[in-house]
Amino acid sequence: MRLIVLTVLALLAVPAASGFAQSGASASSIADKLPQFSKNNCQQIRDPGNQLFCGDAELSAAAERLNTAIEARLARLPDRLPAIEENAIWNRQRNLGCGIVGQNAIRTEDFDRVKACLLKVTEDRAAILRDPDFDCLAANTAAGALICADPSLALTETELNSQVLGLIGKLDPTAARFAFAEYGRWTRERDRKCNLVGKENVPLEELGSAEDCLADYLKHKTDEIAAAKGDPKKVFGRQVSSREPDTDAVDFCAARIHAANSCGNFLRIISVHALDSQATDQEAQVTGEIEMVVLAPFTTCSKVASTCTGTCWDAATGRPQPGAANKERAAAAFNVTRRLRIQRTFAFVKAGDGWRCREDELAPVNSGTASGGS
Repeated sequence: MRLIVLTVLALLAVPAASGFAQSGASASSIADKLPQFSKNNCQQIRDPGNQLFCGDAELSAAAERLNTAIEARLARLPDRLPAIEENAIWNRQRNLGCGIVGQNAIRTEDFDRVKACLLKVTEDRAAILRDPDFDCLAANTAAGALICADPSLALTETELNSQVLGLIGKLDPTAARFAFAEYGRWTRERDRKCNLVGKENVPLEELGSAEDCLADYLKHKTDEIAAAKGDPKKVFGRQVSSREPDTDAVDFCAARIHAANSCGNFLRIISVHALDSQATDQEAQVTGEIEMVVLAPFTTCSKVASTCTGTCWDAATGRPQPGAANKERAAAAFNVTRRLRIQRTFAFVKAGDGWRCREDELAPVNSGTASGGS
């Protein structure tokens, strides 16, 4: 697990290209203040903050303690991907908060101040992540805030998450990938059914009517897992169709596409919404809007981009770019936390058990935008 965590952190913290954060005399003077700089080949790291963590023993030890806290946090979360996203945001804010802007060199006279700042925020971060209640307190969705504010809901969700994680741990890697995608879809379905989508900034006292809905949903899933008696195959992978050609159907289809193509290594689906539906007795077409966030860098015109987002992208404009008309732009990579929003029409066929999606990738999309995270 530690290797996985360190690899994730490396992806989040270090840009795709490598090189020097400083040049000339500035690089030498900073390197002189870092005893392990040459030994650890820190010159290969572009990010100035990470160069300090690489070359300074005290900062390196603090980073190891933070990695241990991250490892423990990931172990108690059934869905690790939001934590990866949140950690990427923290890394960026860490640098800015300590006076490091982009790839700009750290001045020699600022070294002691920057190091002290990095050391403090890293130690503070590790202490926060060691608190089992952190992810509840840091909830950034309306459902998360309601659950965190109600001890009985929080306990029920914690127990459910533990059971889900235990079941997924029994599956082979491929089945586990589909199970994690299905768990994410459960959460989005819950928020839609409880009318909590887009209400992150609504005061809790105005959301009280959703508490019973959340309680019922959590109880239903808990009972479903209990009835499976430890068999994950009785919980995950059973649904192959949807009752109606609607938002739930699009969400199910998109989640299956992402799982089948290992898109979860790079992207997380945040929200799904059906915009239009046209159906006959046996066939349907549903136009849906899907929002995703980037979890690990990938080039804007790659197999990942085409299969998992439905198109190549123009990195400069944030617009879809079918094909690779501009090779330089197509070779650019999306930054972690970049948000992508696409619209796509999905085809469904009516079967005995409901409406089945015919799609096996997200390409081609009708339209799309890429924003944030730059």
